[in-house]
Amino acid sequence: MHELIEKAWADRSMLRYPEVVEAVEDTIARLDKGELRVAEPEGDGWKVNEWVKKAVIMYFPIKQMHTMEVGPLEFHDKIPLKRHYASLGVRVVPHAIARHGSFLALGVILMPSYVNIGAYVDNDTMVDTWATVGSCAQIGKGVHLSGGVGIGGVLEPVQAAPVIIEDGCFIGSRAIVVEGVHVGKEAVLGANVVLTASTRIIDITGPEPKEMKGYVPPRSVVIPGTVPKKFPAGEYGVPCALIIGQRKESTDKKTSLNDALREHSVAV
Repeated sequence: MHELIEKAWADRSMLRYPEVVEAVEDTIARLDKGELRVAEPEGDGWKVNEWVKKAVIMYFPIKQMHTMEVGPLEFHDKIPLKRHYASLGVRVVPHAIARHGSFLALGVILMPSYVNIGAYVDNDTMVDTWATVGSCAQIGKGVHLSGGVGIGGVLEPVQAAPVIIEDGCFIGSRAIVVEGVHVGKEAVLGANVVLTASTRIIDITGPEPKEMKGYVPPRSVVIPGTVPKKFPAGEYGVPCALIIGQRKESTDKKTSLNDALREHSVAV
């Protein structure tokens, strides 16, 4: 199946062959069941399964637009909706939507929210109201994605890592994490934190600031900040993210965002 997907990726005319369509659909079905992942832990890092992302991309041209009726609601799309939540042990509150090809593990709760194809949401994670989990995003166990959080999808380029939110993270309201940013275990992002691949993430807990991009270390407590930048019209503050402390080992992993920030005398 892997080899057939790679051949079809190199020659898209092969998508008309029944065996190729079957291979693509089988890959998506295995994603849906959690048997395959777009990215997975390997050693101290993560491995991207490029061929699986290729299958997700090729799933769209082989599917036809059709009408889906859900009670009085009607949708018109190519990708079927995920079903059989009760047998999965997943709570789904109207109007939550998850697409076929996304994986929801036992104990996941979806408030009115959206989970796209290829995403992986692990055990006991809460996807709160109007939060979105983009295509291929990897969400760990016991994560809380607060209201309005935007987790970006990274389908292309296929070699690029998706957004990764590791176990036990707390992502505050209206925070945005996109472009393959990796958030380490048990980190806390305050409300309105925006992390892109180019966002300056500055650790200000020591005598000298330490700057990084694309990665938030485990148990970091992060809030929005600004750094000065000179423009022709003068000096202005541009957005950044500030690491203001560490989540204590003794802190309950299900602590509220306010409690985590209060430890560092910050109100967000």
